[in-house]
Amino acid sequence: MLLAIDTSAGTSAAVVDREGGILSERSQSDTMRHAEVIGELIEAVLRESGVPVADLSGVVAGMGPGPFTGLRVGIAAAKAFAFGAGKPLVPAVSHDAVAFERYRSGHTGGLLVVTDARRRERYWSAYVGVDEAGLPIREDGPGLAKPDEIPHAALPRFDATVVSAGALGMLAELQFANGRPFAADEPLYLRSPDVTLSNGPKRVSA
Repeated sequence: MLLAIDTSAGTSAAVVDREGGILSERSQSDTMRHAEVIGELIEAVLRESGVPVADLSGVVAGMGPGPFTGLRVGIAAAKAFAFGAGKPLVPAVSHDAVAFERYRSGHTGGLLVVTDARRRERYWSAYVGVDEAGLPIREDGPGLAKPDEIPHAALPRFDATVVSAGALGMLAELQFANGRPFAADEPLYLRSPDVTLSNGPKRVSA
């Protein structure tokens, strides 16, 4: 069983089981309240699932793509929980979870997953279908583009406002069951953060 957390779009937390599916899930679409709600959502899904922390096998973190401010909240929460519980961190690409959920819902063929990157830009990932295990095959991306410059425009498009942590967790469960590698433990910001730190000491004038 896994605790899954994603804040690449809205905020979502879930507890999943390979055999039992999504045991509990809570989501909040407001992209300005990640830090305010993440703790409440994690507490709620653990309580509703009835799964003790000791029984979790790991913690799945959605690595984006996503805006710096929101994405880091979920990744930090996942890492802190994993460290405190003594469980491994399992990184997963958030767009892959969206594609996984769409294909599980009956979509076939190509798919373009799009999420809001703010600054009048969009994150995108292109898929060509699923493999023999039912895992989405990402052909291109994740990438960042202006709305009218997103490639693969001919593909059926799905714009996600929240990335389901339940889908993220089940994606990770299926990857593990089929011996597939997890994503790199590196956030997919795809651009520099809004705030940058100075490389040297701050100069103070008299």
